[in-house]
Amino acid sequence: MLIHALRAPVFATNTLVLAAHDGGPAVVVDPGGGSAPLVRDVVTSRDLDVVAVLLTHAHPDHVWDCAAVAGDVPVLVGAGDAERLADPAAYLGPLGPGFSALVDGPWQPVADVRPVAGGPVELAPGLVVEALPAPGHTPGSTLWRLDRVDEITGPAFAEAGVGRHQGPVVLTGDVLFAGSIGRTDLPGGDPRRMAQTLRELRTELPPDALLVPGHGPATTTAHELATNPFLALAQG
Repeated sequence: MLIHALRAPVFATNTLVLAAHDGGPAVVVDPGGGSAPLVRDVVTSRDLDVVAVLLTHAHPDHVWDCAAVAGDVPVLVGAGDAERLADPAAYLGPLGPGFSALVDGPWQPVADVRPVAGGPVELAPGLVVEALPAPGHTPGSTLWRLDRVDEITGPAFAEAGVGRHQGPVVLTGDVLFAGSIGRTDLPGGDPRRMAQTLRELRTELPPDALLVPGHGPATTTAHELATNPFLALAQG
C-alpha cells in the first residue's frame, strides 16, 4: 500500500491518498478545505480511481471537500459523527467564523454517508483498513489502522524525517498529535471520554506504529509514549 500525504490549504489538514499500487483503486482520507484540486492531481498522475472517502471525524476542516472528492462513492465516518455531515460548520464553535472566511462557498452535502462502528473494512482488493473508535475530540472520532504500507510521501512524513516504514500505520486524526492531543472544548467534545480513549490507546496502539495525525508531522507510538505529556497523564 502507498500513502501520499497532502496539506489542505484551509487549517493545514493532512489529507491522504491511499492506494494498493499505481493504476488501481484509491481511498482519500479527510479531504479538507481546498484539497480537491490537490487530490485530483495525485489521482491523475498515478492513474488512480477514488472508490471511497474515509473521515477521522466530521469537523469541517477535515470534510469540506468531501462532495468534490467523493462524488457518488461512499464516505465512511464514525457513527457518532454521521449526523454532523448535514452541517459540519455548526460544530466548530468559536473557530467557525475564521473557517468560513477561508472557504469559497457553502457546504455541499455528501451523497452516500456510511456510518462505521469499528472493525476491519475492505474498501477494495488490497485496500483493507481497521476502524478504531476513539471518542473525545468528537463523539465519532475514529482512528484508521493500515498494514503493509510500502511507500509514504508528502509533508507529514518529510517533516518527521521519515522516508519509509516497515510496520503498521495508524491515522489518528485530531485525537493524537506529535506531542499533543485534540481539544475537547468544541461542541460535542468530552474531556472524560478523551481521557478514557487515551488510556486505551496507551495499550491498543501497535508499539511499532507510525502515527499520522490530522495536522502536523507524523510520529510514532514509541515516541509519543515516551514524550507526550497527555499520554503520560492518561496512564492512571
